[in-house]
Amino acid sequence: MSILAIDTSSQVSSVAVASGERLFAELTMQAKLTHSETLMPHIDQVLRMANQPKETLEGIAVSIGPGSFTGLRIGLAAAKAMAYALELPLIGVSTLQALACHFPVPGVRLVALIDAQKGNAYRESYAWEGRELRVLEPVSILSLKDIMEECGREEGLTLLLGDVAEKRMAGKVQLPEHVRVAPFHLCMPRAANVAMLGLSKLAKGELANVMDLEPSYIRRSEAEVLWEKRHPEERP
Repeated sequence: MSILAIDTSSQVSSVAVASGERLFAELTMQAKLTHSETLMPHIDQVLRMANQPKETLEGIAVSIGPGSFTGLRIGLAAAKAMAYALELPLIGVSTLQALACHFPVPGVRLVALIDAQKGNAYRESYAWEGRELRVLEPVSILSLKDIMEECGREEGLTLLLGDVAEKRMAGKVQLPEHVRVAPFHLCMPRAANVAMLGLSKLAKGELANVMDLEPSYIRRSEAEVLWEKRHPEERP
C-alpha cells in the first residue's frame, strides 16, 4: 500500500511517496518560490523518483494545518483534485501531529509550534505511549511568553518543535533548564511524517470526504479581520 503525502503548511514544500514498510522518495525544500510554482512539479518528480506511477497509488494524505493559509489551500486543492481524478481515498493529517512524529521517544513532552503571527503560536503538546501519540494539551493560540511559562511549570524533559521554536527561541530567549529546542532540520515539516500518519489513518478507515475536507485554520485570516473592521454593518 503506497500513498502520496503533501505538506505545504509553511514556507517548506515537502512531498513524499511511502508505504508501511518503506519511504520510496521524498522532496523537501525551502526556497523563495511559491507553492503554486513548485508543488505540482515536485509531485511529478517524486513519483518518478519513487518509480510509482500515480495510477498505482492507494491514497493521498495532506497536511491540513494549522499553518500558512495560502499554503494550506494550495496543498489541499492539489490533494483533492488528484484524489477525485484518480478515485483515491483522501486523508487529512494535523500539521502539529506530523511535527511530533520527528521524535517517537517515550518520556519526552513534545510541544509542536506553528507561527500564528504577532508574537503568537499555534501550540499542541504530545507524549508517546508505546507506538501511540497522545495529546496532552489540545491546540490553542498562545503568546510565546505564555508558552514558555507553561513549559516552565511542567516537569521532565520538554522539546520544542516547529518554525517558531527554531526561528524565535533557539539561542534568543532564556529557556527553562528542562526545555530544549529541536535542531533546525527537525523543526521543518516533512511529508514523510504526513505519510506515516496517513497510512495509519488509512488502515483504520479514517478517511476524509473529498468534497468537505477543509484546512484547520484555527483563527480567521488577517484579511477577514480587516474586512470586518471596515464593514461592521455587514457582520453576520
